[in-house]
This record gives sequence, C-alpha cells and structure tokens, in this order.
Amino acid sequence: MAQKRALITGVSGQDGSYLAELLLDKGYEVHGLVRRAAMEAPGERSENLVNCRHRLNLHPGSLESYPTIYRTIATVKPDECYHLAAQSFVSYEFDDEFQTLNTNINGTHFLLSAIKDLVPNCRFYMAGSSEMFGHAEESPQKETTRFRPRSVYGISKVASFELTRNYREQYKLHASSGILFNHESPRRGREFVTRKITNAVARILAGQANELRLGNLDARRDWGYAKEYVRAMWLMLQQADPEDYVIATGKLHSVRDFVEMAFRSAGLDWEKYVIVDPDFYRPSEKTPLVGCSEKASKHLGWFPESTFEQIVSEMVHADCKRIGVQGPA
Repeated sequence: MAQKRALITGVSGQDGSYLAELLLDKGYEVHGLVRRAAMEAPGERSENLVNCRHRLNLHPGSLESYPTIYRTIATVKPDECYHLAAQSFVSYEFDDEFQTLNTNINGTHFLLSAIKDLVPNCRFYMAGSSEMFGHAEESPQKETTRFRPRSVYGISKVASFELTRNYREQYKLHASSGILFNHESPRRGREFVTRKITNAVARILAGQANELRLGNLDARRDWGYAKEYVRAMWLMLQQADPEDYVIATGKLHSVRDFVEMAFRSAGLDWEKYVIVDPDFYRPSEKTPLVGCSEKASKHLGWFPESTFEQIVSEMVHADCKRIGVQGPA
C-alpha cells in the first residue's frame, strides 16, 4: 500500500504540531505550509516542532497567496489536507478585521479551489471553532445549532465552513469541518488566557513575577486536550462519507477554576497573586459555549479522555520546566 501524503497548514501551531506527530507515527509522509519567517528562524517560530521537524517536509508560503497555495498542492499532491492555519486570536473590538477576514476566508477558498482542480480525491479538513456559535440560541451546542458569531474571527470561520460545505455538495469533495471547542496543552500560545495563567505560575515560582492580572474570572469555557482533539480531525478523514462534527468535552469550567487549579498544583494560594483588571474584561456570553460531541462519539468512536485537572497540571509542569524551576510532581 502506497504511503499516504498529508499537507497541514499551520503545522507549527499547537494543533498542527500534535497532528504532524500523530500522522508521522501512522506512517504518513507529512508536509507543512509555514510562513517564510518560520523557515528562516526555526528556533523562534517552530519550537512546537522540535520533536519532529527533521521528519517533516516544510513549504514556505502564505494563505493570502493563491499562486503559492496552488503550487504547493501541485507539488505535494496530498491524499489528505488539514487546514488549521488562521489568524486566530479572537478580538471583540474588531481590530484587524480586514486582515482576519481576508486571510481566513481566502485561505480556505484557495485551498479548496486548488484541491478541486489538482487532486479532487484529496480529503479535506477545515478547522472550525466554537466562536462560530457566538450568541448561541441553545446550550449545549451541536451540529444543528444555528451560528450567531460575534467576532470577526467567528464570522470568518462560518464563511469557511460554508465554503467547505459548498465544495462538498457542489463538487463532491470529501470535505469535512470540525467545530472544535477550546482545547489546551503546553503548546498553547502565550497570548491565550490559559497559557498566560500557567506561565505566570511558573514565573512566580521562579521569583520572576509577583502578580497576574486577569479579566472576568467567572467566564466559562469547555476546555479539552489538544492532543486528543487532533485525533478527531484524523478520524473525520477516515470516514467513507464527509460530515461535520462538534468536538468538545461537554463540561464547563470558569477561568477562576483554571486559576485555582494551576496555583494549587504549584502549592500556591492564587488569591495572593491574582489581580482582577477591568482592562482585560470581554463581553460575557448570554448562553455558555459548551459542546455536545455525541455525533463524534457515535460515528467516530471519539471521546475526550484527559480530565480538566490533568490538562492544567501538565501545562503548569511544562512551563516550570521551560524556565528551569521545580514544578508540581
């Protein structure tokens, strides 16, 4: 049987790096699309790939360039394409709205168009987000819940979802979208609140910081483990028929829960260090964003396995190790 080839956009990110490792372990030839800056300064921009970079085939390029996308698809001729790259930091003030819309929508469209023309049998995965639900009308959210995005990022993901569905129905591509709720790991970007918390715990232990400023501690999220969520992506493309799936734990935890768990795992009293800063507040959801992944469980045999406590503890431990301080056992 011929070796399968996979192309991952956003391969150097949290999900992309875990997915690359998963596919390599399964015997795939793995290609990744990365910005040229990541090729020129791999130590700074590709630390998530430290375990597998020597086994990857990296291609410099931008999602905003159709010629680059077309040329990469023509060169790689992938059997599976996982589209994970996006301008992904959610802004509720509509900062950089034009770049977010252009990058995320055009990137998806360019990939789908090139695949249709060059490798129509390639199976395509589009990374959706719980931000697509926004002001949801029901909770928990499932595949049939109406999208009501309230951020430019969420809007761009809804548009990408509809593009993917259109290419599936109009051109018969094996194209699926995964609507993934929040998922964390030690590879989460430092700009996200979860990593901000665990990194602060490590710095406080090391004597490099003495406070952590956060916004609304009562904001709640459905947090899972990234390493498990990428397995769901792969499972979607192994199915005979393409479909869309919600991937979530179905459990809500507050930012306060995350803070308490992170500090407790390091033997610290969070109330001595955390300062609530109104400048970090975001609008709260009328309906909590929490996912129902029954369809994924039934069709894919996928279930979340790691507990909230395990995820938080692993992140704290990894950040402590990263700066050379003794962390939790």
